[in-house]
Amino acid sequence: MKIAVLGAGAWGTALAMQISQKHRVTLWARNAGHISGMRKARSNPLYLGDFSFNDQLMLEDNLREAIHDAELILSVVPTSGFRAILKEIRSLNHKAPVIWANKGLEAGTAKLPHEVAMEELGDPKKTGQHWGALSGPSFAAELVRSLPTALTLAATDEAFTQSLASIIHGNNLRVYTSQDVIGVSIGGALKNVIAIAAGISDGMGFGNNARAALITRGLAEITRFGMSLGGQKDTFMGLTGAGDLILTCTGDYSRNREVGLRLAKGQTIDEVLKGLGHVAEGVFTAKEVVNRAKALHVSMPIMHEVNQVLSFSKSPKEAVIDLLGREQKSEIH
Repeated sequence: MKIAVLGAGAWGTALAMQISQKHRVTLWARNAGHISGMRKARSNPLYLGDFSFNDQLMLEDNLREAIHDAELILSVVPTSGFRAILKEIRSLNHKAPVIWANKGLEAGTAKLPHEVAMEELGDPKKTGQHWGALSGPSFAAELVRSLPTALTLAATDEAFTQSLASIIHGNNLRVYTSQDVIGVSIGGALKNVIAIAAGISDGMGFGNNARAALITRGLAEITRFGMSLGGQKDTFMGLTGAGDLILTCTGDYSRNREVGLRLAKGQTIDEVLKGLGHVAEGVFTAKEVVNRAKALHVSMPIMHEVNQVLSFSKSPKEAVIDLLGREQKSEIH
């Protein structure tokens, strides 16, 4: 197959390198200088070091050329650019299936990727153009080292999901399938906010007990939010829920956990973002998920306190005190 991967950050590049072991892949980025540098190096030194591209991986900065004749489009652009890239695909009248691997809520609208796709590409049942989400516990730096990784591919059409999963599945990458696009999208988006909380906890030296509590109660918040929007409870216990949450809250490659660690050291959020060098989706997701949770009447105290730190300059110490000072209640709602 010919597959176009849009977005040449760490994860987009890692997926392109993985898939190019079996298929012809064109990796696209809007920045012509970035593409030129990768062509010369046959690697992505900016984001992934010197891991070499194979001969089936081509590079392109022209979107029309990148998706020309592509039988599948895999979008790995940041959530902030997701709607724009879908608009461009639609304007080019390209009808190949679109799968996304970005995780977050759109700034200003608080919409999840599947909601943006429905607005920009339409209902697959009516248009015939399938779309879905690829998500799960995964660090680019491990995938490019051929370390075992498991992901979930979700789309509403079961036959399409199964056929597409078999295309991506192989070697060190195991791909499971799901029809719960809503649950998969929500798990991937909200875990980043909890990872910031876990980073703050670790950075303040609160230990393993506190981190385990944050992960567990964070999963409860994600599940409540997800089910209120139609996600399936079992999805949040799987790879794209608990699995991705655990990895992002504990792994040393986690950008969102790193945000929390730096905040705990006293850096401002502007200083953190300036020094990070990569997109940390949780920073932008926190505000949107808190606003949407209010509209849904869903209790999300951890998300609320993270947003207070990020958006209202509340000190991490005060946020922790307020979380611990909440009224006693039953664990299970």
